[in-house]
Amino acid sequence: MSAARSPASSALFGNKECLGVSRALGELQARRPIRIDAPGEALLALSVEGLDDQRLSEFAVLCRPNAPELIITQQRARALGIEALTEMTLPLCAMADAGAIFNLAVESTSCFTGSTKPAGRAATAAILLVKVSRSLPTVLAASVPNLGGDLMHSIVAIEADAVDRFAAEAMNTLMVASEASIPLPSGALARFVVFRDALGADQVAIIVGKPDFSKQVPVRLHSACLTGDVFGSRRCDCGDQLRLALAYMESLGEGVILYLAQEGRGIGLANKMRAYQLQDGGLDTCDANTALGFEDDERDYRIAALMLRTLGCTQVVLLTNNPAKLERLAKTGIKISARVPLEAPINRDNKRYLTTKAVRSGHKFLNLKASVGEKS
Repeated sequence: MSAARSPASSALFGNKECLGVSRALGELQARRPIRIDAPGEALLALSVEGLDDQRLSEFAVLCRPNAPELIITQQRARALGIEALTEMTLPLCAMADAGAIFNLAVESTSCFTGSTKPAGRAATAAILLVKVSRSLPTVLAASVPNLGGDLMHSIVAIEADAVDRFAAEAMNTLMVASEASIPLPSGALARFVVFRDALGADQVAIIVGKPDFSKQVPVRLHSACLTGDVFGSRRCDCGDQLRLALAYMESLGEGVILYLAQEGRGIGLANKMRAYQLQDGGLDTCDANTALGFEDDERDYRIAALMLRTLGCTQVVLLTNNPAKLERLAKTGIKISARVPLEAPINRDNKRYLTTKAVRSGHKFLNLKASVGEKS
């Protein structure tokens, strides 16, 4: 019997670098620390997501003789009143508890007046990794170049550059997991094709009718919205746009809705709820996302393009009010023949949201008049 192939070259295990980052991601999601190495750096990192005082205390002991510091994105730094062009490192008071640290990561009223410094390469990789997991883009970190003993073997260690490559390549592992025919409310049948990537996220193509993929096909890229799509929230127009897109495709007898796991414009459901709290405090949609440390829009449409190509669809008529969506999808090589607007009803609960999308993100609404200077 031949010897088993090593993880470095095995189809079963993948390449060694990808395997390490995948395991590190699992450790962070399980609220355990990882080690990230970069030239001249060796960093222990722990996600702030789910932090409590006991975990904070144990992490501080693990990091001795160095004290944990807080790594935040440039967006969060600016929200705290810090001029920043990159991720930043904030020293923490020795008396800071988990609640104070969490507030420093999410509260719109927080400010920071202490000394700061740009984060190193290992720290920026840690931020990217927690963003991939849809956690808050904030980590506790400390330099521990001489970590040894049993902990050396129990803590997953990875290279910073490997995180960038893993994030870029994860979507290329997209595969069709399953499919089935589903009767729609109108009685028409649609084919639901479920795709899954290396991160375990489910992306769904809903194929209405039998489109001829050799020709242009009506397509809606729809970011999942639990509150709007399922519960009919009046706070946004997501559910209305989904239903309008479906009705339009049914009237034509063909079309594809890509239902993408990009809740909250890519920040995830938990962070979307945090952004809603900040909006209730006065911030608009864009500023709420950046106050949490994200870009105002974190969505990546390369995965949508890969889904379309897998279906054999390369020419589309895009159903959207967002010109940026056309530009970003076109950059992936998908040919966009035209744009079809989706005019959802305006109500007192979503007018501020729609105005923000028009004024700050350039969305096109025929039924919404918003002055350029309006703050929403």
